[in-house]
Amino acid sequence: MGGFDFSNYNRNNVLHAKGVPLPKATSTGTTIVGCVFDNGVVIAADTRATSGPIVADKNCEKLHYIAPKIWCAGAGTAADTEFTTALISSNVELHSLSTGRPPRVITCMTMLKQHLFRYQGHIGAYLVVAGVDPTGTGLYTVHAHGSTDKLPYVTMGSGSLAAMSVFESTWKPNLNREEAIALASEAIKAGIFNDLGSGSNVDVCVIENDKPTDLLRNYMKPNERGQKARNYRFEKGTTAWVSQKVVTKEDMRKYVTVEEVSGDPNLMEVDS
Repeated sequence: MGGFDFSNYNRNNVLHAKGVPLPKATSTGTTIVGCVFDNGVVIAADTRATSGPIVADKNCEKLHYIAPKIWCAGAGTAADTEFTTALISSNVELHSLSTGRPPRVITCMTMLKQHLFRYQGHIGAYLVVAGVDPTGTGLYTVHAHGSTDKLPYVTMGSGSLAAMSVFESTWKPNLNREEAIALASEAIKAGIFNDLGSGSNVDVCVIENDKPTDLLRNYMKPNERGQKARNYRFEKGTTAWVSQKVVTKEDMRKYVTVEEVSGDPNLMEVDS
């Protein structure tokens, strides 16, 4: 019978009772996904950036350019994902110029995992690498420690389990473009509505063999702010009070001495 296996839960409790510290779960506060279809690959991401419990940015960009036919979705520390993808994009371009051929997706993935492995997870970048090249379609996940996966559909981030449930129940081989976009968007929406670290809008990037790459910024806006149910500006006198005391300007002169300034007080002193 398939299903979840909770045997490690009992093992961890025994280890913890013996004084072994349990590993802490790391939340990347994002939902990013990718899936292949009959003519290319689609990646998508939410647009919420958090700083602890605070929503720092409601509409940040998590889809990063690597090459014309290779893009990357990033989860984890925003600065790490941006600068890591920018560095690899530069290296991929140099590699393409030196070899004289378009860059391959597996080359980009190899550069990323070798770079991240070198820093042993201290660079908090969790990436979905997607693209097309002369060898076909590529879709990979790259974790902060350098491990990688190659699958027909992938999810990462704190909303990845909610997104994966949509893929596992809906994905099918040989999707067309519209079906792949709709499936990736629904997976991101599942993360948005079931994970506090994900939210706001859905960004989609479509990479195809024979067409220019399409970046669909704010493809869906499931959290648009609606009209307030009522006006919360209350008229003066709405709140009752017990007593009232008015202090006039003349009363304040008993406690504050005001000196008259000679000349025009608006003129500035200029050194001659």
